[in-house]
Amino acid sequence: MTCLLSTREMYAADAAAMAGGVAGEALMEAAGWQVARLIRQRFPARPVVVLCGPGNNGGDGFVVARLLAGWGWPVRLALLGEVARLRGDAAIMAARWSGPVEALSVAGLSGQPLVVDAMFGAGLARPIDGAAESVIEEINRRRLEVVAIDVPSGVDGDSGQVCGVAPQACLTVTFFRRKPGHVLLPGRLLCGETVVGDIGIPEAVLGPIGPKTFVNQPGLWADRLPWPRPDGHKYDRGHLVVAGGVAMTGAARLAAMAGRRAGAGLTTIIAAEAALPVYRGAEPGTIVQSLAGWDEMLADRRRNALVLGPGLGVGEPTRRLVLSALAAGKACVIDADALTSFAEDPPGLWRGGGTAVLTPHDGEYGRLFRHTGDRLTRARQAAAECGAVVLLKGPDTTIAAPDGRAAVTVDAPPWLATGGTGDVLAGLIGGLLAQGMASFEAACAGAWMHGAAATAFGPGLIAEDLLDCLPAVWRDLRARANGRSPRAAQPGKVWT
Repeated sequence: MTCLLSTREMYAADAAAMAGGVAGEALMEAAGWQVARLIRQRFPARPVVVLCGPGNNGGDGFVVARLLAGWGWPVRLALLGEVARLRGDAAIMAARWSGPVEALSVAGLSGQPLVVDAMFGAGLARPIDGAAESVIEEINRRRLEVVAIDVPSGVDGDSGQVCGVAPQACLTVTFFRRKPGHVLLPGRLLCGETVVGDIGIPEAVLGPIGPKTFVNQPGLWADRLPWPRPDGHKYDRGHLVVAGGVAMTGAARLAAMAGRRAGAGLTTIIAAEAALPVYRGAEPGTIVQSLAGWDEMLADRRRNALVLGPGLGVGEPTRRLVLSALAAGKACVIDADALTSFAEDPPGLWRGGGTAVLTPHDGEYGRLFRHTGDRLTRARQAAAECGAVVLLKGPDTTIAAPDGRAAVTVDAPPWLATGGTGDVLAGLIGGLLAQGMASFEAACAGAWMHGAAATAFGPGLIAEDLLDCLPAVWRDLRARANGRSPRAAQPGKVWT
């Protein structure tokens, strides 16, 4: 699995490596070498300007400048501040640079140089101003190619948010592990391609750190997938119930079909009498039942998971359905109208208890929670508040559990932004829950499969297309489980 380290955790990893005998000077030299090596691989020899800041990020830049110059590249180096004020390993690396040091200014960008951004690292805690701000604005105005060290200067490593300004990089080189800011928007877009370089930090340092933030990839949950047993039958694979509305009947149908594609042994749509003809005339593999049998359904322990919300309608009847399902101990996906039905009394939903996955988009989130900040922070705070798994939908969909675990999805293409795709996601998660998958892992797997299916289809996607692409996603996951390469490359390209 791929963990993400906060800036604090990365400092701890550095400190642990040095405490174990790896010199800080060696870590900095290795970092600069990784950046210089990648520049030499990716670009033809050309004029380069290395922009160095006053800290360790600037020290990395001095190493890059020295190595590229030694390979015959025309290199200029500009420093924010004075060499005499550098400290520690950065001062050592500056002393090894034999070329001139210019003051950081827009004038240093003359021509069309390749820019190496070594001004500020991921721990920047204030907006960029002064000469650095002017230089970054000019870089973006001229659309210069930028290789960023750690993160593009101005990107917060923990949130991906921009502290004032930040350059658009085509390549970002970070070390040991990525940080949340590399995968959360807008940081992910500003990083361009992200490469993780090995600088000699031992893997063992992760043990005491105990990371709880991850990239949502199969390594996080694939061993929990509910594959059918050779001696099993449909009743072993759970029974998903989708509550259907009267007006927007397509939403429940999409969720039910997705639950079936997720592997639920049986799937039922339960709805008011007025809507039953519509549902009964649709997909023949979905059971249709009258809402009059709701209490009987809840008493049936075989019907173990529910999807509540897609097209269901907002109001007190929906509230009652949600609370009774939670009280009955069902594993519930609470989405769309079911979330909005608690907008006037969010704690009423928390008090419902039970096992729940909440799947709000930003608008629905704002009706239930008052937390602000990046998607990772908001998802974590919401999960802690309500005691349920929260999947906060968006271009960087984030899943958080009450125990602090969180995962960021990086492979969802923009053509998922169309009506009905959220209903498919709710059904996918519900189908996995019906088969006994734990809430956090089911939400992560559902989100990843959702993105993989959309990527497989490509532009022009409508929600129904996801259903037809899911079998290929399952086949690729099966190939991974059997130790074979997936049939097609997966999205979210990151090199390590």
